[in-house]
Amino acid sequence: MVTPLPAGAGEVHVAVAANFLSTVKVLIRRFESDHKGRVLLSAGSTGKLYAQIMHGAPYDLFLAADSRRPRLLAENGNGIADSRFTYALGQLVLWSRKPDLVDGHGRVLHGDAVQRLAIANPKTAPYGAAARQVLQHLKLWKRYRGRIVRGDNVGQTFEFIASGNADAGFVALSQVKRYRSGHSGSLWQVPADLHDPIEQQAILLTRARGNATARAFVAFLRSDAGRRIIRDSGYRLP
Repeated sequence: MVTPLPAGAGEVHVAVAANFLSTVKVLIRRFESDHKGRVLLSAGSTGKLYAQIMHGAPYDLFLAADSRRPRLLAENGNGIADSRFTYALGQLVLWSRKPDLVDGHGRVLHGDAVQRLAIANPKTAPYGAAARQVLQHLKLWKRYRGRIVRGDNVGQTFEFIASGNADAGFVALSQVKRYRSGHSGSLWQVPADLHDPIEQQAILLTRARGNATARAFVAFLRSDAGRRIIRDSGYRLP
């Protein structure tokens, strides 16, 4: 996590859900090359970032991994209601760094090959909540509950799998697409009907009402160039 810093003139401080961190860094490089502005980042689980915002953290823009927290911020006056929009639709995958472990239909979950399964904290991370829904739908939640390796956010969850501390786990497709270790491992792209949609919404926070750089960055996210970057990173577009 990046330590929060107060944003000055020409700056926008973005609180970003962990799954979108690598993608937003690509967006920022493109944005800063074309605009006079600086983007500061703080990453974490959507739930923890929301709690920080409610306690006065100095963020200008919230890129959440769900739609509920941005809606709540709009309702409680901490967010600018008419700025809320869906910037990406997340895609959940079961991934292992082992090339032959995960089959394309997720049948590996019904066997004994996965002894340690990583998921993000379902209480604070939308990708973790989706992972729990998948296991419940497959009637496997009780089976795996005692062998789950739980990350604070989906970024930490991915590290558990990439480091070998978990055999496999549920992460974002965008993370797997960015993975660099000589091989891509194996994955199952989870059917969307096994969990609630991962509708990732953004909202400008009230302290950014007069921040031209924040509004310019939002406009870039919604532009054709920004949407292409988001799509190519492994997300579906709204």
